[in-house]
Amino acid sequence: MIEPRSRMPPAPAGPSLLLVPDEDLQGLVRRRLWELARTPGEASRLSRWVVPPETIERMARIGARSFISEGLVEFLARALGVPEQRVRRAAGLPQVDDPGEDIATRPHLRLVRDRDDK
Repeated sequence: MIEPRSRMPPAPAGPSLLLVPDEDLQGLVRRRLWELARTPGEASRLSRWVVPPETIERMARIGARSFISEGLVEFLARALGVPEQRVRRAAGLPQVDDPGEDIATRPHLRLVRDRDDK
């Protein structure tokens, strides 16, 4: 008796990587807002209100779809505290020369010491 190999439907034809850049952008926005303990409103303010808080919130929401244009890259990068190249890479946009690409973007942590320790 021959057993069926799988009951899963066949994979759709065509490239499956079309969704990856959008998921990467969503992950970058969500992760940076969390790392910096920043609300979408604060991030929007840092972008000089070019990127509305509702747009940033939608970008970070799980299951939501978002796209950005070349004109928003600079302002979204400023809002998230990352180099412009990281936003371009995450959004699937073409790369440009950026002298600040090598800047580390770790979260800012404060060390708390006892007053007796010096």
